[in-house]
Amino acid sequence: MMGNSTSSTFSYFILGAYMYTGPLRYLYFMLTVMTYIVIVISNTSLIVVICMNRSLHEPMYLFLCSLFVNELYGSTGLFPFLLLQILSDIHTVSAPFCFLQIFCLYSYVNVEFCNLAIMSYDRYLAICFPLQYNTRMTSNKVVIFIILIWLYSFVKFLITLSLNIRLTFCGNVINSVFCRNYLIVKLACSDTKVNNIYGLFGTFVSITVPLSPIVFSYIKILKICFSGSKQTRQKAVSTCTPQLVSLLNFSFGCCFEILQSRFDMNRVPNVLRIILSLYFVVLQPLLNPIMYGFQMSKIRNTCKHIFCKMWAGHKDPMQM
Repeated sequence: MMGNSTSSTFSYFILGAYMYTGPLRYLYFMLTVMTYIVIVISNTSLIVVICMNRSLHEPMYLFLCSLFVNELYGSTGLFPFLLLQILSDIHTVSAPFCFLQIFCLYSYVNVEFCNLAIMSYDRYLAICFPLQYNTRMTSNKVVIFIILIWLYSFVKFLITLSLNIRLTFCGNVINSVFCRNYLIVKLACSDTKVNNIYGLFGTFVSITVPLSPIVFSYIKILKICFSGSKQTRQKAVSTCTPQLVSLLNFSFGCCFEILQSRFDMNRVPNVLRIILSLYFVVLQPLLNPIMYGFQMSKIRNTCKHIFCKMWAGHKDPMQM
């Protein structure tokens, strides 16, 4: 049945982008495990630091906490799956799990962009309206923003999921190392007009909804930087640099993912295609803890303080 071109509801998909690597698979497995461990430890550590220290219970750090939770969510939607596939000789994935992975990864992308957008708006308020900041961005508003970001992203891609589940397929081979929505829809025999229209609408909304506050906020911040004092410029640079680097890095990864899904990339070497297709969900969870952990002085100083206390507590019993 799996070899026929007739319409069918396949119970699994074949991931066609995996190559035979022989004994090297164990090296790739270890590198992937180490990457995932670093992502989990670094993001979890910063979540704990922010949650456990009342001095960090401010809007900017609460948004950061949401961002780090999202890094764990997105990487968990990919890495355990990758580890199984690296060691496997047959690269297949069940249809329900494939749809679940699409939901996880695409909602991760949406939450990431929306979180970065609301963080840029938060910086706009802090830099342009420092005296009114505490009344304009209260803790209750922060919680509402975070809930809305996650709820909007989940509902948006639950609709995508419901549209995909109803499809029947003429094939089950995906030229990728993980499940991707556009490639799944391309395999469908049934009418995909609704999927395509919603896909274009969803892409438009996914870009414009976060992009609008980002562009607005940074234009206003730039105006303040050019007309404000040296202290204002320093504050803007120190707090906005990590966000801009994170935003540009993630945008690059997502742009390549869209290009690779929509256009023929056969001229690009297979290894490079695989690396770039994983870029958005591998580098971003590694980069954000480094950028915000080292660049944000309050987080950096709190981490140093905790480390020094732990080190002092570890030395005392030895001295006794």
